Amino acid sequence: MLLPPTHGWSGGNFRPFPAAYARVAQWRAAGPENDMPSMSAITGWSMAGIAAIGAAVAGDLPSRLPNAGTPAPQTPLEDDMGRPKPLELPEDIAAKLAGVDKAKVDFLKSGVTGRYVEKDALFERIRKGTAEEISAYIDAMQALHAQVEFKAGRDQASIPLDTRSPWFNAWKVRRSAALDPKRDPGPVDLTRYIGGWGGGFATFAGAPVAMTPEDLKAGKVDVAIVGAPLDMGSGWRNAIDGPRAMRMTGGAAGNDMYSMINPNAALKIVDYGDIAIDQNSTERSVDHVREMVGEIARTGAIPIVIGGDHSLEYPNVAAAADVHGKGNVSVIHFDSHYDIGRGRVHLLDHGQPVYRVLSEGHVRGSDYIQVGLRARGPDLETFGWMRNKGMRYHTMVEVEKWGWDKVMARALKEARENAKKLWISFDVDVLDPAFMPGTGTPVPGGLTMREAQPIMRNLCAQNDIAGIDIVEVAPYLDTSYKTALNSNFLLNACLAGIAMRKKGLKPGYLNPVSVDHGLDAYYGKKN
Repeated sequence: MLLPPTHGWSGGNFRPFPAAYARVAQWRAAGPENDMPSMSAITGWSMAGIAAIGAAVAGDLPSRLPNAGTPAPQTPLEDDMGRPKPLELPEDIAAKLAGVDKAKVDFLKSGVTGRYVEKDALFERIRKGTAEEISAYIDAMQALHAQVEFKAGRDQASIPLDTRSPWFNAWKVRRSAALDPKRDPGPVDLTRYIGGWGGGFATFAGAPVAMTPEDLKAGKVDVAIVGAPLDMGSGWRNAIDGPRAMRMTGGAAGNDMYSMINPNAALKIVDYGDIAIDQNSTERSVDHVREMVGEIARTGAIPIVIGGDHSLEYPNVAAAADVHGKGNVSVIHFDSHYDIGRGRVHLLDHGQPVYRVLSEGHVRGSDYIQVGLRARGPDLETFGWMRNKGMRYHTMVEVEKWGWDKVMARALKEARENAKKLWISFDVDVLDPAFMPGTGTPVPGGLTMREAQPIMRNLCAQNDIAGIDIVEVAPYLDTSYKTALNSNFLLNACLAGIAMRKKGLKPGYLNPVSVDHGLDAYYGKKN
């Protein structure tokens, strides 16, 4: 069953002026005598309707929810966080506004009217209107604008929590080892049968489990795969089941035919369980995710985080910077979306992690590389913002112009330029929906598995990996199981690349046995 979009832009459920809609609902509930024109008056250009809305909406909404609790920590936001640019008025428009109140003209010049009406339509309405009509028209937009922006005492500034709850932190408090039977630290194999599959307990890549940093250290673990079932940051739900689906589906374990390396044999891999998530709050969850990812990294193991939605990129990369130092981590971000949402109400969702990481200084803009962009955003202004930050981005437009091989060679070169630790953040919607149908925000025209697997293998083989996340797997949106299966094959490619680096093999290495059957010299040289 497809789950309906619950909030935000995803799934076409965006409502631009919730406070104004609420005001309309209140008046209509009061009875026909108090009824007012619908919001379509603004876009339908009824001057009578506009004047009525301007008069009616001018009153403030009563405070519906009290401000309570400690305000959420504010991310440093820049002056360009999506704020509108000033509007230049043509000479004929300026002349038409000569008799209009200066405060109203200044409102037009501020550029905020772009939220309510396109510039050309605005100018056309002013050209055709009388001074009285123009004034009423501006009044209506000013009244709407007063409702849209935050007002202290009227609007809820933070989400209140009941601090009286005796279980306030129970969701993330670790069990004490004193409560369990004593055991020697180290990974524990949960398979029951000698064949490994089909018995015992499902784990990532069929790996043993570890529960504590002491287990990771005692086992000299190379890679710890951990689930983070967070999906409060996405408009389409079900990334919560990503870790479960990938554990239950094959493809992550076993031999990599390109290199003929079995990562399970070449590396010490463990399943580190799932990180606790407060499924009512992204904000409450991300600090604990950051703590747990850092816990893995401090043991020397490489954390691979299976999400969960892409909000996780923020705590994941922040944790890597905590351990390795700010400025010492680069990020390559695979995604059909740019994830630099600015000026939003919530400080973190799955469309904002890159902006949050950059604004807090965990990674420099010049150390962020994006691959696979093709969604409706960014616009020209945001592309300019990205360039000013020094970000390297590679859109599917670039791929179509220059070809996949050239673009990926460029991205691989950029990833190793600074000889630092590299975090790979892989949103599965970077792939075409034909290969990844089970994801919340699919976009046609994406990568194929034949393109994605070699780049993941080579990135992990040529770089000192700080960590990896694979996110936005939403299995209930895919009855074919291919989303979890293909995600596991990408995970296997990552593990194979890490094993290649450990063995000293060069990126791009292909085992001769896989390349050619060797019975003739068909390609010019007998293998």
